[in-house]
Amino acid sequence: MLKSLASVVLAFTVSAAGSAFAADTPLKALLITGGCCHDYKAQKDILKSGLEARLNIVVEQIHTDDKSTKPPFPHHGNPEYAKGFDLVIHNECAADIKDPAVIDAVLKPHMVDGLPAINLHCAMHSYRFGDIGKPVTASADNAKWFLFLGLQSTGHGPQEPIEIVFTDAEHPITKGIASWITIKEELYNNIAVHGGHVLAKGKQKVGDKVVENIVAWTNEVGPKKAKVFSTSLGHNNDTVADARYLDMIARAVLWSTGKLNADGTAAKGYGKK
Repeated sequence: MLKSLASVVLAFTVSAAGSAFAADTPLKALLITGGCCHDYKAQKDILKSGLEARLNIVVEQIHTDDKSTKPPFPHHGNPEYAKGFDLVIHNECAADIKDPAVIDAVLKPHMVDGLPAINLHCAMHSYRFGDIGKPVTASADNAKWFLFLGLQSTGHGPQEPIEIVFTDAEHPITKGIASWITIKEELYNNIAVHGGHVLAKGKQKVGDKVVENIVAWTNEVGPKKAKVFSTSLGHNNDTVADARYLDMIARAVLWSTGKLNADGTAAKGYGKK
């Protein structure tokens, strides 16, 4: 459970007009949702409302109801799709989009322009091709997405509760957060870590075995050192809607955009009073 987040979570100033937010210009996030295997129609609204309730942020969306592994996103092939945004939240499931030119265009805002990113759940299993069952090498054509994430994953076991243990308790994203146990969820495997800094691990009992894998981490990518946060948690709507999950994502948004203080509180004007 989250340990008294009230003392460490996000601070706002109420304006004289009674606004819940300070006069600071809100962050502008692009949320991308759609593709295989998940209820993205619901999750897009859960994430938008959850973040906008916690932060001084405006969340705009690119969404497709297509449930294939090759969802036809309108921004694919356009490397300038994120112009004007402060960060991109990738919550798509696009395992069979393998065109290197499309992948390069998706990555360009982050790897070249330095735009922060948040990656949720099936984003870890998107834009992949080749022999992904073995650790990729940095120079390989199929390494780009994994190097961006900071971790390589290829699959998961059955849905069972996951005990989340925060292994870096001093990081601003996790400071003051206590471990909790999810509902039945998917624990993604870890083929290799590619520069990611581990924040949390998940333990899941499957039969007589206890499986432990990384479930939350950060990365810095490209010449501009864009900040990237990823979590493999978030298959089910109830997990995404869990206040503890949304609090963690909200902090990650602030961290990635330079609006999170070292003690886990929001920079002035970007949290909730």
